[in-house]
Amino acid sequence: MEKDASAPDPSRQCNGFSGVLYGEFTDTLNDGVRYSVSLTESALTIQRISSSPDRTKVVFNLSDCIGCRAYKGPDSADIGAYFTAYFYPFKRRWMSTGVARQRVEQCFRVALVQDPLVNLREAERWAHAIRDASVLQAPRRDGVTYTELRRPCRTMILVNPHSGRGQALQLFTGHIQAMLTEASVPYTLVITEHQNHARELVRNADLTQWDALVIMSGDGLLFEVINGLMEREDWQQAIQTPLGMLPGGSGNALAASIHHYSQSPPAWNEELLLSCGFMLCKGLVGPLDLVSVHLASSQRLFSFLSLAWGFVADVDIESEKYRHVGAIRFLMGTLVRLASLRVYQGRLAYLPAKEVPKPPNERVKATRPPFTSQQPSLCSSLPCHLVPRTSPKQSSVKNCVDTNLNQNSITNSSSVITNMRPETHGNNKTASPTDSLLPSLDQPVPENWTVVNEEDFVLVLAIYQSHLAEDLWTVPGAMADDGLIHLLYVTAGISRPALLRLFLAMERGSHLACGCPHLVYEKVRALRLEPVSQQGMITVDGEVVEYGPIQAQVHPRMARLICG
Repeated sequence: MEKDASAPDPSRQCNGFSGVLYGEFTDTLNDGVRYSVSLTESALTIQRISSSPDRTKVVFNLSDCIGCRAYKGPDSADIGAYFTAYFYPFKRRWMSTGVARQRVEQCFRVALVQDPLVNLREAERWAHAIRDASVLQAPRRDGVTYTELRRPCRTMILVNPHSGRGQALQLFTGHIQAMLTEASVPYTLVITEHQNHARELVRNADLTQWDALVIMSGDGLLFEVINGLMEREDWQQAIQTPLGMLPGGSGNALAASIHHYSQSPPAWNEELLLSCGFMLCKGLVGPLDLVSVHLASSQRLFSFLSLAWGFVADVDIESEKYRHVGAIRFLMGTLVRLASLRVYQGRLAYLPAKEVPKPPNERVKATRPPFTSQQPSLCSSLPCHLVPRTSPKQSSVKNCVDTNLNQNSITNSSSVITNMRPETHGNNKTASPTDSLLPSLDQPVPENWTVVNEEDFVLVLAIYQSHLAEDLWTVPGAMADDGLIHLLYVTAGISRPALLRLFLAMERGSHLACGCPHLVYEKVRALRLEPVSQQGMITVDGEVVEYGPIQAQVHPRMARLICG
């Protein structure tokens, strides 16, 4: 017979309990099957009660638990109550190698006494204890400082029903909706109806009603949300609203990056969605860098993912016609663009991360290192990201002001935010963050910037996350809050097979060690790009922007991201 819940038992104290919470319950389908259940601060242990000496014990780690609920049975004549705990542990895949998070639920019937209310209270006590313990056991990476979402977390979920293969809404109802119910996360679902709908919505919304904004789409919808938040008068508070990402598009770069940062095994498609849904339910929040991007027309954008020119931008936009096939659209676009590989003329400059930032209106007396063309080349023996900047391949890089950098690029950019000083309203409230590293686009770059002499490029990619797509591990060492822009560019002269090998190696994250003499990788704080070619595209977070001179700088830890 099960123990009487009314009898005081110190081991059963659930609020801030120490030690073990213990109980004996029956199977939900067979009253003849009984289990002993014990709860510690880190695990739920279940063992079937039988006379067999080899009784199987199952241990569930509470770091894998997203919630637990108590409820009465559907039969009014049933005096028992029930509680169900929901776990998403890593388990071996059914049809392939490796592990992925998979849903497991554990349900028990509580029938301690003949009073249904007493049984329900005991079930609620266990559910409450499991929920509290699982919150404290959320997976945390060493060295990372997290905050936690408010509980219950009032969540606005924005879904673009047309993203990817047009299945975002079905993926939400088929996977995420149940997880949010299991985790007791209240949410409001918003279906976007047109381009910039989300941008307009968050720009005018009363954000005090929400504890988190979650995007179920591709990366483009988050781009809208971030820029809508930054266009508000209270942008400093608005951009602190935790942002969540659920993959529902073709590329899903940020979702893949968040999964990677959690140090989980690789995942794709529905497995990636389940992983991101799990992190949303666990509710840990970390910092996210944003990058301020300035266009020649004086428009300013905020970016969380990438800035691309050349091959990458071409593939991203030209492959839109293959959207119906899903993520494979990028492979198809890559093959098409390789068949007619283009070279782009332009000028590129950047502020290396190792440099101490200097105000752009101060002239810095830079000490130029001695330069000689007699130094031996190391390109053939070293990985391309380790090639010294003084090798012959890079001997054309000069750490000085290039007064020709702005030639023929724009006419008069005095309307661009001069010296990037913050504007203020009458109440002295800052209107926008200061870009202290950037001069105006009509001014030369400061002397502590590096100017790349090469003017023929196949691609230029500035990225601030680890992944450019689910299957493109572009910067293995990147983090969401590392305060860096990871700049990669490929110069003209690379063959089609070599470029294809580069992108195939990117699937494994090994492209930076391939020894490709045309690939250069730099960690930077700011950059400027000035296309000379008349035809081409520039994308920011996968969205086409005005073609012309563009510059950007990173703002470390400006936003907040739901992560693991």
